[in-house]
Amino acid sequence: MANGLGMKVIATDPYASPEIAEKNNVTLLPALPAVLASCDFLTIHTPLIASTKGMISTAELASMKRGSRILNVARGGMIDEAALLEALESGHIAGAGIDVFTTEPPTADGAAAKLVAHPRVVSTPHLGASTIEAQENVALDVCDQVLEILQGGLPRAAVNAPIILPEEYRKLQPFVQLVEKMGHLYTQHYKQPHQTFDLIYEGELCDITNTKPLYASLIRGLTMGISSRVGVNIVNANLVAKERGIVVNEQHSRDPVEHTYSSLVTLRARPTRLPSRHPSQDRSVASIAMTPATTAASSSDHIISGFCSASTAYISRIGRFSTSFIPQGTLLICHNYDSPGKIGVVGSVLGKAGVNIRFMSVAPVTFHIEENFKNEALMILGLDQEVGDEELKQLGAGDGILSAALVTL
Repeated sequence: MANGLGMKVIATDPYASPEIAEKNNVTLLPALPAVLASCDFLTIHTPLIASTKGMISTAELASMKRGSRILNVARGGMIDEAALLEALESGHIAGAGIDVFTTEPPTADGAAAKLVAHPRVVSTPHLGASTIEAQENVALDVCDQVLEILQGGLPRAAVNAPIILPEEYRKLQPFVQLVEKMGHLYTQHYKQPHQTFDLIYEGELCDITNTKPLYASLIRGLTMGISSRVGVNIVNANLVAKERGIVVNEQHSRDPVEHTYSSLVTLRARPTRLPSRHPSQDRSVASIAMTPATTAASSSDHIISGFCSASTAYISRIGRFSTSFIPQGTLLICHNYDSPGKIGVVGSVLGKAGVNIRFMSVAPVTFHIEENFKNEALMILGLDQEVGDEELKQLGAGDGILSAALVTL
């Protein structure tokens, strides 16, 4: 609000992120005295603890500019009320806005009561959740946030998690689901003991300073179904990754996003024995795609890419194959030679088993990635139910079918 009024905002906070402060046009100063000497309006937003009790007293008020104003809507006891009253009476402090006092309600004839009656003080009741309606709404809001987190959403008001700006929260929300699905798809489709992963962001995601929720979503997806641990989140994701020996390098690509995606996420898995780039070092997805390690059919690296459209997650690439499907439900992924009759082979087996196909996507080898591509493709089929081991054996033994596997997302 102060920025909107054309004011210069300065602050001191030992826990504030310099990056977030800079992005919001806030200048961080090293200590409180520097703020007091510079400000015209002082606002207090700290909890009442031993180190903040009486933090604004006679000396602090005297160090402020003559004619400055002070607002405290945090907790009573952080301002010496008698000292503030004296500064107001002398004219050194021009005005104050207060809705918290050391003793509530203020005792008669005390400094707080005199502040309430002072002509240059605006005092309001610090109701918070004191009314029945407010208490009910606070309880409902807490329940909504808990349910949102349990359903895989981002925490909006966690006290032990990195701060996420509202606009960044809105951009990240669909990608949280996408990255989790990518991690879970990797563990089921590739079934390889890779422990080192590059999580690469392209497009608008590169402008988001805090991508910790995406990192946590990847760890949750990678450990889903193979670990008894539940509730991987942005608070414990590092611990879970360390326990399982998982290394994730988050990288921001500055290359233009291909196709019509506003943002693209790529997961690249590689053997841990390969040297790892520093997590903060940017790397192009295009350069990854064109390396021999990823283009060869026998490559030890595995790549999955995805994007979001209208808050819906899509997988756009699996290994050497380009595709577009929603990672949801029971999926049958068949690796086959790209020649006539292969769709019929798969459809015949599923039809005899009474399994309905919801959708099918044929993923060809992506030509600009694989110059000497083999005549192969992936069939991704969405099924209404799982197929048995016998049907999977029949599919794997079908003419021109190289492999068939189920994935549940």
